[in-house]
Amino acid sequence: MADAGVLIVGAGQAACHLAGYLRDEGYPGPVRVLGDEPHLPYQRPPLSKAYLGGACEAGALTFHDHEHYAGRGIELTLATRVTRVDRAERAVLTADGGRHPYRQLVFATGARNRSLVADTPGVLGLRTLDDAARLRKRLAGTEKAVVVGAGFLGLEFAAVAAARGVDVTVVEAAGSLMARAVSPVVGEAFRAHHEENGVTFRIGSTVDSIEPLPGGQCRVVVDSEPAEAGLVVSSIGVEPNAELARDAGLPVRNGIVVDERLRTEDPAISAIGDCAAFVRPSGAGRGRIESVQNAVDQARYLAGSIAGRAGAYDAVPWFWSDQGGLKLQIAGLSGEADEIVLRGDVAARRFSAFRFRAGELTAVESVARPADHMAARRLLAAGVHVTPEQAADDCFELKSLLAKA
Repeated sequence: MADAGVLIVGAGQAACHLAGYLRDEGYPGPVRVLGDEPHLPYQRPPLSKAYLGGACEAGALTFHDHEHYAGRGIELTLATRVTRVDRAERAVLTADGGRHPYRQLVFATGARNRSLVADTPGVLGLRTLDDAARLRKRLAGTEKAVVVGAGFLGLEFAAVAAARGVDVTVVEAAGSLMARAVSPVVGEAFRAHHEENGVTFRIGSTVDSIEPLPGGQCRVVVDSEPAEAGLVVSSIGVEPNAELARDAGLPVRNGIVVDERLRTEDPAISAIGDCAAFVRPSGAGRGRIESVQNAVDQARYLAGSIAGRAGAYDAVPWFWSDQGGLKLQIAGLSGEADEIVLRGDVAARRFSAFRFRAGELTAVESVARPADHMAARRLLAAGVHVTPEQAADDCFELKSLLAKA
């Protein structure tokens, strides 16, 4: 019987990189990718920045052309929706009646936007290239926009829209910007930055209702106060695309549950990227990480594991967000902290927040301090002990600690 090889469900960042890394590892079997979007695999981060702002077109976002995949022996099937996984037969079934066997199946199905208001004209989300294309078109003729959610994506959109002269209001239920991901001092720095660029914030507020009006407008009621907007952007987080795994009888708890080697309870099935719930580093517990770094690093790790390399996945998470000329970089996971130490100039918005728990450094949030970010990534990866006093001293060379590691 012919080797069914590796079948990857999903054609995003994690899937595309896994296929390439398998070939880099010398994997000799078939490598096939099934994606439900019609587009070649593309980069998502520029959607909310360069593409939305008109600085680049869709063609510039693709990782590779068809010839590249064919040349590497990667079979790429697009616009194809998977409907079921038959674990007993080790096969995936698709909506067009196709049947795709596998030796090793990898879910790289990503995540989808949480729904704010279902099927309301004028309310849009931003997750895919098609979403971004619709938003870019609508943005060109919009005077007022309301963004619901002050996370990374919502703030990136707000920055682009404000730069184009749109009157932007951001509504956030939490008490600060990016509250789940950064320290309040970092959130306040970005709030001041956006306000200087014309963005209005309604913090600690909720949307009561959204009603469509003639001409594509919406009436948005926030804390019982109505306002009209030509565009409402929903940015209230995502949910993992884990239904295929759940329906196949695999454990799903806020993502597809995998072990330290990114395998499900079925050793022939793995999951990577935004859909995978794995044991995160630094005692952060099981959860998902929605980032390019996580997608790429898990793809690299799993390719090595499939090729026979041993060891557990333990990459240090890192993330970035560009918001209207101000860059945020995070190394580690910003979970609970019993001490936060600041380094740099907060007033000038060039500083880092070092988060400690039980005396150990767990994460560093850097605002326009790329050197701090790079040092933090290396220190966390090496497990080097950093004291709060060292972190707070802007004259102390953090990278000097690496020489002693």
